[in-house]
Amino acid sequence: MLIKAIRDQSLPMRHIVHVRNHLISADASLEEGGSDAGPSPHDLYDAALAACKALTVVWYAKRKGIPLGQVETATERDASDERKGIYRLAVTLRLSGEVGSDLSEAQRQELLAAAAKCPVHKLMASVSTEITTVLE
Repeated sequence: MLIKAIRDQSLPMRHIVHVRNHLISADASLEEGGSDAGPSPHDLYDAALAACKALTVVWYAKRKGIPLGQVETATERDASDERKGIYRLAVTLRLSGEVGSDLSEAQRQELLAAAAKCPVHKLMASVSTEITTVLE
């Protein structure tokens, strides 16, 4: 799949990221010289993990017939040691059952285990990514 980031020259650093038929504004913060007109690349990286965990939990619950209602993930970044090779992401998962149905503790633990196996989590923690960059 091809993803493009094309500069929006109306702002100092903003780019429009094209993913299939979706457009995502990406920008640097004001402190970094941008206009904060969208999430930064680090924000998008962190958001990918949050979204993947949420989607994985919903997919798993449907597959297993677990009466899952609301799902919310909150991801907190600690990049204080990033230059030392350590980038910390702490994810909190909030789950509730469908209206009129509570989740048992066993179901909650099963969904937590599913969230830990989301594909983006695996990419971030277990896979070696090889990146090449070339000029056209």
